[in-house]
Amino acid sequence: MLGQFWWIVLPVAFYFGFFPLWMDFVVGGWLTKSAKESVMIEIIPPKNIEKGPRMMESVFYGIAGVFVTLNPIDQYVNGAVTHRFSFELVGEEGAVHFYIRMESKYKKLVEAQIYAQYPDAEIIEVEDYTKKFPIVIPNKEWNLWGTDMEFIMPDPYPIRTYDYFEESVSGEMVDPLSAVIEILGKLTPGQHIWLQYVIAPQPESWKKDEMKLVQKLAGRLKEDKGGIFKDLADVFSKIISGVFKAVEFPGKEKKEEQPLEFRLTPVEREVLKAVEDNLGKNAFLTKMRWLYLGKKDGFDKSFVSSFMGSLKQFNDMNLNSFKPQDVSKTFANYVFRKSILSHRQRKIYRRFKGRDMDGNKMTFSTKELATLYHFPDIGVKAPYFQRVDSKRSSAPSNLPIG
Repeated sequence: MLGQFWWIVLPVAFYFGFFPLWMDFVVGGWLTKSAKESVMIEIIPPKNIEKGPRMMESVFYGIAGVFVTLNPIDQYVNGAVTHRFSFELVGEEGAVHFYIRMESKYKKLVEAQIYAQYPDAEIIEVEDYTKKFPIVIPNKEWNLWGTDMEFIMPDPYPIRTYDYFEESVSGEMVDPLSAVIEILGKLTPGQHIWLQYVIAPQPESWKKDEMKLVQKLAGRLKEDKGGIFKDLADVFSKIISGVFKAVEFPGKEKKEEQPLEFRLTPVEREVLKAVEDNLGKNAFLTKMRWLYLGKKDGFDKSFVSSFMGSLKQFNDMNLNSFKPQDVSKTFANYVFRKSILSHRQRKIYRRFKGRDMDGNKMTFSTKELATLYHFPDIGVKAPYFQRVDSKRSSAPSNLPIG
């Protein structure tokens, strides 16, 4: 049998066996080259920011423009992938830092976008802060807890974004990052928390399938219950009934449906609007993860629950929420507990340092990203948070040259 159909079986087996290995090889090479050409910048925000996260959304809109459609040669031969950026919020023994890592060719683009929205900010190129730590953690001196994050609902459902953080009385926005920065500022010597968003711009076509959710929420997309087997059963039942009695044709009158605003509850209307608004923005494929690292002498896991609690403010039970992904979380039960735990810790630490996007990913809109990563406004008066005191000004036009 195999001798007759080898020309079909072997190519298929070769494809499914070899192709994934080939893609791992070429994509790995591409990412290694990209990492060597990457730079990291630190942003020191200006002292008086009054407009909140909306300004940062414009920065993400500008970065979304780097998306390019890859041709088959680049994709399958060279291993090219969509360019990635890593936005990182770091708590270092009570100090708070904002970092962005990108390929060096995009440094001027990112700086221009930030200066356009925050002209008084200070941007400096720095060495990757993860290089100051041991190559392998845990070890005799250091311990860590870490996790990747995942959505509870499908991507188009948004999280709680910045426009929901308004006081009901005054109408002023409470900065969504204030609670997060408060936790980072309480870290004691030897304690560190790293929060990372590795993002890659999505093409506009990504939302084609997601728009079906809008149709479903609006009641325009009927669920297919039973599939092809139900359809066949309906056909045969009609044939049999038609043999023994006259066929009845359905009337042309169609029951009028109520307008959408009367068919949906107030919460359903809000959910539909939020999903449509979210799909109307540029989107980024995102790997979100965070680590708590500490010296073993003072390793305090209460920081884990405190920081996780500060992230839960972005959850909306009517829309979307994120939670720790169980398969990535650094815990182990039952047999070989110590070795399994160490393996998970080393793995997530290595993936963080490599800005890895393997495994589960989420899709965030520009609005969601700006809510999660922006420079705090004037209301956040933390002593551990560095800001630029003086305003930047351009050089006089009449300076002598030469």
